[in-house]
Amino acid sequence: MKSKLNPALRVTLLPRDTNKHGTIFGGVILSHIDLAGAIEARESCGAFNFVTVAMDKIVFHEPVFVGDVVSFYTETVKVGRTSVTTKIVVKVNRMEEDKEVKVTEAEVVFVAVDENRRPVPVTCNM
Repeated sequence: MKSKLNPALRVTLLPRDTNKHGTIFGGVILSHIDLAGAIEARESCGAFNFVTVAMDKIVFHEPVFVGDVVSFYTETVKVGRTSVTTKIVVKVNRMEEDKEVKVTEAEVVFVAVDENRRPVPVTCNM
């Protein structure tokens, strides 16, 4: 089965997002990964209230710099009874080099919950 990554989110990160090394703080990237994964879960399975239960296989390949255009691509990789696992690939466009670079990738597990935060079954269109 061929991978089908969907564009979910695109941002330019600012100086306020940097760490002491002058690169974008990993936690900022993780926050956007969480948002992108939730978008994918909702697009695959509908308007459930999803909560993040796990982030797995997070790999930071390259740093992200201020001014890079950061794109988050997603794919639903597994659907359980109440959960959806999404893969997120993060790429940047480096303006100085005029090329796209894969910088981070992760898998995130979301669970659909009701108003009492109890898991509910999901049905997805995959």
